[in-house]
Amino acid sequence: MHSVPPAPSSRPYRRTAAWRSPKPYRQDSVLPGISGLGLREHLRLGRRGLAIGVDIGGTKVAAGVVDAEGRILSQARRSTPGNDPRAVEHVIVELVEELGQGHRIRSVGIGAAGWMDLDGGTVLFSPHLAWRNEPVRENLQRLLRRPVLLTNDADAAAWAEWRFGAGQGQSRLVCITLGTGIGGAMVMDGRVERGRFGVAGEFGHQIIMPGGHRCECGNRGCWEQYASGNALGREARELAAANSPVAQELLKAVDGAVEDITGVVVTELAKSGDATSRELLEDVGEWLGLGLANLAAALDPGKFVIGGGLCDAGELLVAPARKAFARNLTGRGFRPAAEIALAALGPNAGLIGAADLSRVSSRMHG
Repeated sequence: MHSVPPAPSSRPYRRTAAWRSPKPYRQDSVLPGISGLGLREHLRLGRRGLAIGVDIGGTKVAAGVVDAEGRILSQARRSTPGNDPRAVEHVIVELVEELGQGHRIRSVGIGAAGWMDLDGGTVLFSPHLAWRNEPVRENLQRLLRRPVLLTNDADAAAWAEWRFGAGQGQSRLVCITLGTGIGGAMVMDGRVERGRFGVAGEFGHQIIMPGGHRCECGNRGCWEQYASGNALGREARELAAANSPVAQELLKAVDGAVEDITGVVVTELAKSGDATSRELLEDVGEWLGLGLANLAAALDPGKFVIGGGLCDAGELLVAPARKAFARNLTGRGFRPAAEIALAALGPNAGLIGAADLSRVSSRMHG
């Protein structure tokens, strides 16, 4: 005798997608090559140590004493002597000695634009400095008599956001820096991911428009030619040079000097309500979202953190980026989407990250 099957439910069966309930990331996960200790344990053991972070830019060298919680206790800065490698080293030593007075400094972290070798001892090339195959770490350790860590400035900023800022708790974080161009860095499973040859993160040079605007790197159509501060300024200048009736506020802001229109000028006008400037920012935001969708397809991060000077525009830039990202994301509707957030630490992220990386590194290898 067969039993009567139960009546079908009036509600359709829905299987919960596994990705809708992701497991929380544990920040104390073991990092490769750290003798079995977790990251949190290394940070706890080194909690009392102070480190100095140095962020070397094209025009200024900023430095600060940073504690284990990412707080800056004191700061100093100098102009960047870009044409002489020894002069740059002298400025760094001068800043460290000045800031080290009254503090017991454990280590020094240096963040600079450019490519470092995988060992982190030599700057292979720096666009703003005269460093070419320069053994910077060895030189500075000899002069400072302290452990020195050398890293890319974007990597340092990403580490800071992961440790203390908008990227906390993320297992796979991608940071984008929007300024003159586009910089990038990744923190994956508790470590800065630098790639096989140490030059990962050049996201600004993905070709997003074949045959498009010529880039300083030599290629055409790079992402940074469409989604950077330079791109915003260029588009605004072209509009103003055509004497478009919608560009009158732009021209008024620079007393008619079209060449003085920059991304900063457009951003300030957009924040004050100028409709044309907001439209220009929206265009840049759409290009930003398209590039992020490409990166999501390749890297699948849990979060994008967007920093740099262009982010002064806030949601005027990020809101259209989110829309374009959702519209262009591969597998949209059937996969989780990374969050897009503004960076939390501002222009100090580089020196905070360089200092903290040097502290963690000296603890790991000391």
